[in-house]
Amino acid sequence: MKKIILILLLIEISIIYSQTSDRNQNTSMLAASTISVTLGGQFPLTGTFPASVTERVDQFVTRIYTQALERSLRTATDQVMLEKIKKELSDYSLRGILLKRASGEEIILDLAKFRIDGDFKNNPYLKNDDVIIFPPNDIERNFVSIMGAVNSPGKFLFVEGDKLKDIIELARGINQAYENVSKAKIYRLSYDGSNSEVIEVGLQENILLKRGDQIVVLADETQRKELFALVLGEVNQPGYVPVTRNSTKLGEVMKQVKGFTTNASLTRARLFRGNSVTTLLEKQYGIKIDEKLLNNDKELVDRIVNYEQAMMFRMSNLVEEDQYYFQAENQYRVLNEGSAIDFTKINDEKSEIYNFIVYPGDVIIIPPKRNTVYVFGQVSNPGHVKFLEGKDYLYYIDQAGGLGEYAEDEIMVIKGSSRNWIPAERNVKIEEGDYIFIPKERIKSFRTFAMELSGYFSIIGSIATIILLVVQLGK
Repeated sequence: MKKIILILLLIEISIIYSQTSDRNQNTSMLAASTISVTLGGQFPLTGTFPASVTERVDQFVTRIYTQALERSLRTATDQVMLEKIKKELSDYSLRGILLKRASGEEIILDLAKFRIDGDFKNNPYLKNDDVIIFPPNDIERNFVSIMGAVNSPGKFLFVEGDKLKDIIELARGINQAYENVSKAKIYRLSYDGSNSEVIEVGLQENILLKRGDQIVVLADETQRKELFALVLGEVNQPGYVPVTRNSTKLGEVMKQVKGFTTNASLTRARLFRGNSVTTLLEKQYGIKIDEKLLNNDKELVDRIVNYEQAMMFRMSNLVEEDQYYFQAENQYRVLNEGSAIDFTKINDEKSEIYNFIVYPGDVIIIPPKRNTVYVFGQVSNPGHVKFLEGKDYLYYIDQAGGLGEYAEDEIMVIKGSSRNWIPAERNVKIEEGDYIFIPKERIKSFRTFAMELSGYFSIIGSIATIILLVVQLGK
């Protein structure tokens, strides 16, 4: 029994020793794998920091930057300060980084290129006592820019030795949407900015660049874009219809949406042209236009109308009384551009309406038949009255309760298709969707009547005085 207890005790001591030895060994190995790396130059946090021999430069830099950002953000008290801190901390370059080894070796690193092409020559493993120095990030003066047929046009910090292919790579390569891309133009300003040299080169030449070069990768603009018109309302398949830039016919578009429903009102159908109609559609039809098709800017219509009116007024001879009416008409003109189309002839392939050109951004609305005529103004029961073919305006007034006591004789029919105001007569054809307006007779107060009468008497008195004076002079 004593032997068994002694054996168990020895085993327990052996296990404890083994565990202690493993911990010591792990601590020793950890200490051996930890190195010191120094960050300097224009970087958010400089100094000497512990790193691992398994860390590469990009991993280490990202870790230290993240720590600096988190530490700084704890002091932010509002969104403005938060954005300011982020902007200041991100002001460092991933290009032209100098890595100095303890051995005396110096390597220029380009982490921006590494993050694009994954070439580890720009992202080596760290060694003990490495020093990483970031260059000044003066991208306003020390830059190369690129635009044209590349995936990510932009401005990059210039590094001595940069070649054309380096900057194209930083711009994420040639955009494959463009065809026959083989040349670039390099615009090179003189030091004083007064002269510019234009160098046209082939992309394969890989010319050595200079500080301040502005590169344009040449290509004809592709017209393979997402071009749509929008058809809404009483059609069988409403929605977006792909169109060309300037050759798609309205009749072809209507075929794409499989034609009209039986409830379509062709007399009130409209084609609205482009961005200017966005606000009108939202207010009048409750339609929110997809930003993919139209730039949904609430102030856009006002800016267009105000600019148009300023241009119109500049050379006009309008008096103040006419300007209010002109403003209303001009706003309607801007909003309603392209809408005066007779959809009733859309099925005739030789008709002007079938061959009307639809442009990207156009919106076509086919409203439902109302099957009513709206009567309002001086009637007892204003509102919708069921439309009956062949009935005249008097029938609809009678259905709305008849004329009120103060109804004026100048009754107007407002056409639903064009909004034209037409004096009501027996021969005016009433159509579904029309409006009948009965204005109110103006009732004058005694004061108003007296003032008008005094004005007349004043005029008559002046005329009488002149006549008397002429008579006296003639004697």
